[in-house]
Amino acid sequence: MGSQGPPPFDVRDIAVIGAGPCGLAAAKFLVAQGAFRKIDIFERQSEVGGVWNYSPEPPGAPHVPQVRPDCPPERPLPPRDGAGGPVFPSPMYEVLHTNIPRALMRYSDLPIREDSLVFPSREHIQEYVVEYARDIRHLIRFSTQVEDVRLRQVDGRDRWDVDTVCLRTGATLSATYDAVVVASGHYNVAYIPESKGIREFHEANPGVISHSKQYRRPDPFAGKKVVIVGNAASGVDIAAQISPVCKKPLLLSARSPTLQARLEFAGAEEVPPIEEFLAEERAVRFQDGRVEDGIDAVIFATGYLFAFPFLRSLKPPVVTDGRRVHGLYKHLFHIDHPTLVFSLLPIKVVPFPVAESQAAVFARTWANLLPLPSVEEMRRWEQAEAERRGEKFHVWPEGGDAEYINAVHEWLRRSGTPGKEPPHWGPELVWQRQNYIQAKLKFELDGRRAKTLEELGFVYRADRGQD
Repeated sequence: MGSQGPPPFDVRDIAVIGAGPCGLAAAKFLVAQGAFRKIDIFERQSEVGGVWNYSPEPPGAPHVPQVRPDCPPERPLPPRDGAGGPVFPSPMYEVLHTNIPRALMRYSDLPIREDSLVFPSREHIQEYVVEYARDIRHLIRFSTQVEDVRLRQVDGRDRWDVDTVCLRTGATLSATYDAVVVASGHYNVAYIPESKGIREFHEANPGVISHSKQYRRPDPFAGKKVVIVGNAASGVDIAAQISPVCKKPLLLSARSPTLQARLEFAGAEEVPPIEEFLAEERAVRFQDGRVEDGIDAVIFATGYLFAFPFLRSLKPPVVTDGRRVHGLYKHLFHIDHPTLVFSLLPIKVVPFPVAESQAAVFARTWANLLPLPSVEEMRRWEQAEAERRGEKFHVWPEGGDAEYINAVHEWLRRSGTPGKEPPHWGPELVWQRQNYIQAKLKFELDGRRAKTLEELGFVYRADRGQD
């Protein structure tokens, strides 16, 4: 009989960067796998929650424009009430509800309170995430920022040196890990595109241009002339909050048409993209030639750039222009160094269950229960995916999350591998996924009171799919 080679992975100690919803899911599945010696979670805030950890105070003014992920980082705010560590404000604003019904938003092993609204408030989701973290809280090092993650080889194996700093004391620490989960999110570096005259406009009119990450409440815009750039979820939602108090009409600048029902909900007039900023007149010229002067506020709801400054030494770089992460298989495993994974890079997905599904895969893979394809095959997958999706590499198609969740569940069921069971969506949950955009709009129009989809007129029928 021939000799058997060593297993592909020798993972005992794992670093998880971030204690938001995805980092917590990663830790839960890694712990449940029972195959690893140590799991350390590093969180720069003083509480779990990631993007759901609300700060009433917004971050400082953005760089204008902001088109590269390597721009200087935002300065944190002082500790709240003089206690805890510094605060890194998230994009959460004061009145915000999930875009996703609670039956989809939940983790597979912890239901969201039935007495919560069907689209829960940010407060309820933060409470929920804190509850979910309860049994792994002892693994988290709060107010600890990861400064650098460096790769080196030890006996032919990848090892990762992770440098951290305690943001309360300034104490630094370096430790070596066999694998790293990057779960730091992608809401850190706001994207504000380059436009003709925008730099001069910003210099002459400081404070007029902001990003949706700075938005908290509508009252500062009372009586102001406002332009919002971007008609995705946050742009429309913020427009709906500002339009009742600002100078009429609020202008919603969009590259593609906004659905009429959403435009009416926003209380806005749709205009084309901005062609030019005119500093002296405090004006903007749109692509159709229309000029609006006396602009008091331009809010860019234009998304974020991927940025992982702690991976700056990794070559080739995983991030170049910030629009995607390079060198990955299935949006998850680093192809050349698969002991490095990135949790929840996909955009326009239901986040918690997708993060659970991903964690179920890499936990079993690092335990040598699921093999990865060859490096060549993984590179072919990435190349084909890049050709198919273009610059929207991480934007999954409608329903792609449902397909992924159920495919992973079936794959792991067939594999017979031990470990924590990933989520599965039955027909009713898939139906909710197909209808939640319309349901959320109805929820908002009805005053954010409904606790069930049925109250909004969305009734699932097993024999017909929906009513």
